[in-house]
Amino acid sequence: MPLPLRILIHGASGRMGQALSRLAAAEPGRWEVAAAVAGRVPAQRVVDGVPHFAAAELSGVPDFEVAIDFSLPQGFDRVLALCVARGRPLVSGTTGLEPAQRDALQAAATSIPVLWASNFSLGVAVLDELVERAARALPGWDCDIVEAHHARKQDAPSGTALTLGESAARGGAIPRHASLRAGDIVGEHLVQFTGQGERLELVHRATCRDVFARGALQASGRIHGRPPGRHTLRGLLFDGA
Repeated sequence: MPLPLRILIHGASGRMGQALSRLAAAEPGRWEVAAAVAGRVPAQRVVDGVPHFAAAELSGVPDFEVAIDFSLPQGFDRVLALCVARGRPLVSGTTGLEPAQRDALQAAATSIPVLWASNFSLGVAVLDELVERAARALPGWDCDIVEAHHARKQDAPSGTALTLGESAARGGAIPRHASLRAGDIVGEHLVQFTGQGERLELVHRATCRDVFARGALQASGRIHGRPPGRHTLRGLLFDGA
């Protein structure tokens, strides 16, 4: 029976970090949280058997097999450097990275497996694959991407919508974007292909933010043991692993 995968949660005090901790604890046979790291010095050093560290103490965390990072850009450099130093994979969903940080991620991929994604929903990864296939199969059709999120989300189009647009463009389509910000919508993405007398709609709706944490855990399990390089959630799902 395989041992549980030892993960480092970086950004443990955020919503994603808390979801990761909760979901990992619910499946102790699959995941073991080696350490949880937050920006500030923790009020408790050990919570439910998991050691907690401040970001400034990152170099002192115990051994882990994969790091999962949902933090802030100012904390990203440290966790990337730690993974490179220890030869461990990094799975990151930290947004707002500067160009220099993206370059550093690319450089790190020469020595460790890395995965950065704007969306860790497994359904969105499948949608991304379908969008590229549809665009390639339907040349000349109009392509529109409509996304909806909660009223507090400021960027528009969303990072996921832009990623879907890139996949449509690879298939030969010319995507157009529209955005809606309202209420407490977790995330909805519609990709519509329209031809003469017919229309194809590909839709994904997230109703709970746990889907993103669950996808990150799945990604950590799939990237473990992979060779160095830039990996994608879509690639890890569709390469037969």
